Amino acid sequence: MARTTVRQLAEMKERGERIPMITAYDYTTAALADSAGIPVVLVGDSLGMVVLGYESTIPVTMDDIIHHTRMVGRGNKNSLIVADLPFMSYQVEPAQALRNAARLLQEGGAHTVKLEGGESIAPTIQRIVDCDIPVMAHIGVTPQSVNAFGGYRVRGRSAEQARQIAKDALAVEAAGAYAVVLELVPAPLAKFITERLTIPTIGIGAGPWCDGQVQVLHDLLGLFTDFVPRHARRYANLAQTISEAFTQYADDVRDGSFPTAAESFSLDERILDELGDL
Repeated sequence: MARTTVRQLAEMKERGERIPMITAYDYTTAALADSAGIPVVLVGDSLGMVVLGYESTIPVTMDDIIHHTRMVGRGNKNSLIVADLPFMSYQVEPAQALRNAARLLQEGGAHTVKLEGGESIAPTIQRIVDCDIPVMAHIGVTPQSVNAFGGYRVRGRSAEQARQIAKDALAVEAAGAYAVVLELVPAPLAKFITERLTIPTIGIGAGPWCDGQVQVLHDLLGLFTDFVPRHARRYANLAQTISEAFTQYADDVRDGSFPTAAESFSLDERILDELGDL
């Protein structure tokens, strides 16, 4: 099985084939996504919240993303690996963005990068794409702007916001982005944008009409319980399963029922006899 490419995502849109995408942050989850045939894996700065324990994505650094992208690359052999450019790693100037995008490919092993922003960031997207680094754009609610937005609220419900998000979508496509994430925008607006773009749209809280969907691994598996987004569907409740397993393990250790002979290793008794004079 060959690794998914940017071109194949475009072909999937042309065929009307929906694109599943999921986050992964380590070797094990990346390998599981690979075995499930997930074509796109995102090493998202969401790791700041679900792995590193921050309140937002803001504290995530380039070194954090590179470290986790390396792990994902070792575990996944067939998915297109997308790595997030974290907060303030690309906003200062296009040259800074290009250097950091190159680091994600050279040091992290990513195949493409993702960055947040629309019209204002389009020149930066074009600069990176001009150097043959594929870019996935991200518009609508952009988590790195949480302090400016005042929280994670749906954007695009007013005529002004809807128009700006549509303009952002057209701008990132014109700048050369190969796909765009639409986060927390009304479903009808996402449909409008999807029908007008030639590049795939990947929704998260953007309704059923996007070309693909992305979900945070921990939301999908029920691992992150601090907050459950409305747009997430839980396909498992691993937090409860793991908690119960930990409790049972601790109980078994305390009452002496673990380990048993089945979990232990034998030794020839004659060897112990030889140790008797110690």
